[in-house]
Amino acid sequence: MAACASKGGCPSDYVALSIAVVSMILLLLKATLPYLIHKIPRPKGSSFWLVAIQVIASFNLLLSIVIALNFLKFRKRHWWRSCYLWAVWIEGPLGFGLLLSCRITQIFQLYYIFVKRRLPPIRSYIFLSLILLPWIASAAFIHIRKPLNNRCHMGTVWIIPVMGLHALYVVALIAFTGAVRHVEFRFHELKDLWRGILVSAASIGIWVAAYVMNEVREDISWLEIASRFLLLVMTSVLVLAFFSFSISQPLISLMSLRKKDHKEYKTMSQALGIHDSGILLQREPISIIDPNEPLDKLLLNRRFRQSFMEFADSCLAGESVHFYDEVQQFDKIPIQDPVRRIYMARHIIEKYIAAGAPMEVNISHRIRQEILSTNDLSHADLFKNTLGELMQLMKLNLAKDYWSSMYFMKLKEEVNMRTVDHELEHASGWNFSPRLSSVHCSDDPFQHEHSPRNSACHSHDSKLQ
Repeated sequence: MAACASKGGCPSDYVALSIAVVSMILLLLKATLPYLIHKIPRPKGSSFWLVAIQVIASFNLLLSIVIALNFLKFRKRHWWRSCYLWAVWIEGPLGFGLLLSCRITQIFQLYYIFVKRRLPPIRSYIFLSLILLPWIASAAFIHIRKPLNNRCHMGTVWIIPVMGLHALYVVALIAFTGAVRHVEFRFHELKDLWRGILVSAASIGIWVAAYVMNEVREDISWLEIASRFLLLVMTSVLVLAFFSFSISQPLISLMSLRKKDHKEYKTMSQALGIHDSGILLQREPISIIDPNEPLDKLLLNRRFRQSFMEFADSCLAGESVHFYDEVQQFDKIPIQDPVRRIYMARHIIEKYIAAGAPMEVNISHRIRQEILSTNDLSHADLFKNTLGELMQLMKLNLAKDYWSSMYFMKLKEEVNMRTVDHELEHASGWNFSPRLSSVHCSDDPFQHEHSPRNSACHSHDSKLQ
């Protein structure tokens, strides 16, 4: 027992190592399966890289404990097994410190978005770098002083400040969470935050006890084996329970594989429960489409907007119409419900307004900066100027070609047939179903008849700069 306590390879070490591997596999599955199963496009910006960094930090934390505390038995002492590399740098700045810093950065974003009602004044990667500085400075100081022995143990004098630094970040996490506790989140953000705090606080308590047992009493073999087993198992629980998508990707959190309800939310408006959002209904009111009416008035008709959106998508210029549609959903949320309005506004900004957004719209720099620097994300006129610019672009580029396209012919025929069926139904009392489908995109049985090359998309590419 004394030999494996110092050199590693005890049976309990392999049990703990197996638990760590399983926890890492589960974490990776939780991170990737929603994208693979629901075919969600990879998000850009901090929504993606903050979550990815958390996964990397979790792996670093587990691996550093395995190498530094001799869970595996190596025949020779290699240079890459340096205690200062694993026990100081990988476990600290690149492990626990990075994991907690990512979560603090996410809470910082929540605080500004939902409490201050504006986008954070500092970019996420800059804020993350700043709060990592204490970890980097501490690691450099320990590396210079070199207090670790050949078994990667440090004296009692060093345990207190090291554990104090770990506890300081948990306290910071609690402080930031307390600042947003009154916000009525819709995607379990606050619940996930408190769960992370509870697990990390419990881990800190167990770590303190385990470190004291492991490093102060090196002469007791069974105590050293038990303490390092406890350290790795508790760390495995920490990285698995601490990880969550909901702060960055609320739609993905609703697609949890554990839920019994398999209802999928394909749009943010559906996820927020906005009235009358989603695909068109078969029995929606019938209205005649008059090409002489202004485009902004015609777009208020959901059936026309759907047809116009399909035409714009076929011309690879549908961003403006999609943006218009989502702003309509944003306007349906009452002013008295700022939280839902902020969710929808943030979604629109990340999808259409931010530089490099997946469906970035062609607007002026001044209008873009007005939105990104707004003092109220729930304001009623937040996207008013943007809609004005995009409406001019649609009138100049898309509207003229739409009236001669197969999409308008199809819509006109559908409206005429539904009008006739509606009159026959009232005249005879029978319930006639329309022959033409009003479903969207790939579900449309007539979609193959209206390929992009049959549509008059002549001027949509000439966007105004």
